[in-house]
Amino acid sequence: MTMPEGSGPSHFKAPPIQDNPDGWGPRDMPDQFKDMPYQPFSKGDRLGKISDWTGAAILDKKYKDKYQSQFGSLSQYAYYHEEDESSFHLVDTARIQKPPYQRGRFRQNLRNMRGRGMRGGGGQFHFQMLGKGKMQQGLRKGQTANRGFRKQQGMRNNRNQAPVKNRDASVTVRADWSIIEEIDFARFSKLSLPNVKDPADLTCCGALEYYDKTYDRVKVKNEKPLQRIERIFHTVTTTDDPVIRKLSKNEGNVYATDTILATIMCCTRSNYPWDIVIEKVGDKLFFDKRDNTEFDLLTVNETASEPPQEDPTGVNSPRNLALEATFINNNFSQQVLKTAEKGDPRYKFPEPNPFASEEEEGEIASVGYRYRKWDLGDGIVLVARCEHDGVLKMPNGDVLFLTIKALNEWDPKLSGGVDWRQKLDTQRGGVLAHELRNNACKLAKWTVQALLAGSDQMRFGYVSRVHVKDPSKHVILDTQHCKPQEFAVQINLNMDNAWGILRCIIDLCMKQKDGKYLIMKDPNKPLIRLFAIPDNTFESEGEEADEDEMGMKTW
Repeated sequence: MTMPEGSGPSHFKAPPIQDNPDGWGPRDMPDQFKDMPYQPFSKGDRLGKISDWTGAAILDKKYKDKYQSQFGSLSQYAYYHEEDESSFHLVDTARIQKPPYQRGRFRQNLRNMRGRGMRGGGGQFHFQMLGKGKMQQGLRKGQTANRGFRKQQGMRNNRNQAPVKNRDASVTVRADWSIIEEIDFARFSKLSLPNVKDPADLTCCGALEYYDKTYDRVKVKNEKPLQRIERIFHTVTTTDDPVIRKLSKNEGNVYATDTILATIMCCTRSNYPWDIVIEKVGDKLFFDKRDNTEFDLLTVNETASEPPQEDPTGVNSPRNLALEATFINNNFSQQVLKTAEKGDPRYKFPEPNPFASEEEEGEIASVGYRYRKWDLGDGIVLVARCEHDGVLKMPNGDVLFLTIKALNEWDPKLSGGVDWRQKLDTQRGGVLAHELRNNACKLAKWTVQALLAGSDQMRFGYVSRVHVKDPSKHVILDTQHCKPQEFAVQINLNMDNAWGILRCIIDLCMKQKDGKYLIMKDPNKPLIRLFAIPDNTFESEGEEADEDEMGMKTW
């Protein structure tokens, strides 16, 4: 069979295909889309109106940015209206009808305009009735009155708003430090690490005293003075802990203390600056605090709308309040326990206190250390030292482990206007809610520490100054107890998000090469920065006293 002339086998022309071995999608811009303006958009952006024929010129100010893209608007998409038909006029031949005459409408207009101009009503129309000279004089008086009113309002607003003062960083950034990453709190709030398995206890050390139940009956009417108890509190960092050094040989690859972990996991609630040193050795990470720092001091009104102002000489400066709060917390946690002198033996863990030495002069505080291990997945195993403050013996013989903390009142007029002596007996829930607003970060860190340690109860004490201007004498007004899991729900603490923040920091540091790094909370912005620092940074020259090396403090 012969084929018609001009016909032949059809040929299929394959379209060009771009191979992308590093990912998916085209690698170059197609020719038909080159030099074409493009507006980036997000799936969360709302689509606005293409055209509005209703003639509504006034929009609701509440929704003025409703259809605005988070990427902003580009100039090539801006619409500019040009008066192309300025010569066009609409001719309306309809006769305008005047409203019917109303008796008394002149006086009604005067009543409506009263208060809009000078005192006595009448406004501008009133000036026309006075004559030219009196009208100008009245205008001058009105302008002077308006200027005085605006000045008074400005002084009143400035009086209500405290002057904004930038805080200083917890550590001075040096020129040889390099920034690796900046993470804002908005990104942290979206992280989550669910289904973290229950920890396993590696070893338990120390001895704990039993809680004195008589303090549950303390009220405002029968307040008890806060005693000064001379005991030794050890605040040892991670790498100085002999137990962690021993466990690091065959257990885990990330090491920290409960205080350091709580600071990282609750970082989104913090306003004050802080920093943590991280050392990477092989596939292991060590989280440490710096020597001679205020890392272990408790903050006061950190998250309040008007936090304490910087005043080095005043008793209510942030640092002086932190020292006072730490002093109160340590003394309260020991005063509410039954001492060994009363014949009540201590509850002892299998191992002794690892930081006690024969050279120390004084009694060691009641504390129990629980070294625990968490499996965070993907080969990340966390080992941390957690603490208990006391134990409570139940009628059936069971023992509950306690985390004991103290909330302190310093000046009701400066801290929100809630007087504990008037509110605690009748509205203790309101007082606690006020503390949750002003000290959200501190209470969240206490809750995280209790959850990490596995405490059965949290015991809170309400401690106030005897006199407002005297920060050296205090009284216990009330006590309260709750379960850590229930309190976490009450303060909206999401542990999945807390574990996610910690895992994000760990993964970020694991990607770096061996060396020393620093995590620093920005003093004035809600973000943290990760710095790479030289290996000899923060190392003291020469050996100091053993007490300073072990981080011991006596309160």
